[in-house]
Amino acid sequence: MRKPKIVILGAGYGGLMTTVRLQKLIGNNEADIVLVNKNDYHYETTWLHEASAGTMHHDRVRYDIRDVIDTSKVQFIQDTALEINKEEKKVILEKSEISYDYLVVALGAEPETFGIKGLKEYAFGIVNVNSARQLREHLEYQFATYNTEEEKNDDRLTIVVGGAGFTGIEFLGELTNRVPELCHEYDVDFHKVKIVCVEAAPMVLPGFDPELVTYAVAQLEKKGVEFLIGTAIKECTPEGIIVAKGEEEPREIKANTVVWAAGVRGNSIIEKSGIEAMRGRVKVNSDLRVPGHDDMFIIGDSSLIINEEINRPYPPTAQIAMQQGEVCARNLAALIRDKQDLESFTPDIKGVVCSLGEDDAIGLVFGKKLYGGSASFMKKMVDNRALFMIGGPSLVLKKGKFKVL
Repeated sequence: MRKPKIVILGAGYGGLMTTVRLQKLIGNNEADIVLVNKNDYHYETTWLHEASAGTMHHDRVRYDIRDVIDTSKVQFIQDTALEINKEEKKVILEKSEISYDYLVVALGAEPETFGIKGLKEYAFGIVNVNSARQLREHLEYQFATYNTEEEKNDDRLTIVVGGAGFTGIEFLGELTNRVPELCHEYDVDFHKVKIVCVEAAPMVLPGFDPELVTYAVAQLEKKGVEFLIGTAIKECTPEGIIVAKGEEEPREIKANTVVWAAGVRGNSIIEKSGIEAMRGRVKVNSDLRVPGHDDMFIIGDSSLIINEEINRPYPPTAQIAMQQGEVCARNLAALIRDKQDLESFTPDIKGVVCSLGEDDAIGLVFGKKLYGGSASFMKKMVDNRALFMIGGPSLVLKKGKFKVL
């Protein structure tokens, strides 16, 4: 009897959690598991702001996929998924194609530029290891070059961050720690540096506790960040950005560094494959399967789960993706054993912590508000827990964050 083939696309939080849980749940003779990922490493997306600012080396945010999967049970293919042929039950990859009996789509998000002209061409993103490395090197180059030029170009020392959501605020926290180091290293007057955060929404960290947000803004302003709230970026140019607030006339902010951190959408493979979606995100059934496709699960950034209490989608977070991975693995194990009664997924939000740099953060954990050092400690514990859930104690010892006090 032929073994069913389970293909998992993507080794992010959701895909890797599905894989490591599934390899424990089923025996070698029950199914073939294939994991497909563009790189041979997994990277901690929630650490990319640190690598981007240069407060953490980019190698710290990644680890080898083969270190955490059981290669006797899981075949790993390093390739890029391009399209899903639902009728023929196969995935078109860049270098080959692969058939499946059950498919898990756990491909990460892509930046959402909302059609703003010039963003793709001239702004930096915080999307993967390479973009983080590129941004860090660019920042260092601007500071290194400033004092070598006869005619000083202050635009080199102006940094614009588009977006005051989680990614934008966490990056600003790291950046305000890194800038004094760069000034010292390259003999630059700290007062020449200008950091501007532009947010179209009427508040920083929309949806977060207002008291915690006030603390975060005050901490970042104290370190030199200027916030332009309720202000939209209309265009990004080689010289900077054009912004406008309400009905006011658009104005230019000159900056050699523009970082876009204001939104993501689901993976483009979803729409390319003809799966009904909203901005690349699919409203999946309670068991995480695609409506009308009982052989396909979508988890992580490309899945859409509605929070019934407020009738809005849950934000795509690592916490939810990992929980989905656990449920997805159990449901796959049930299906290959011909059990049709699958588990429903309900997010269990234990809390949310937003870093403001090495020793500062804000958080709401088990209903309790945390500030400063205690929130920063919790953030590092959350990061270490994610490592533990995937790779156990050895991965925590290898990659964990131990400067907790």
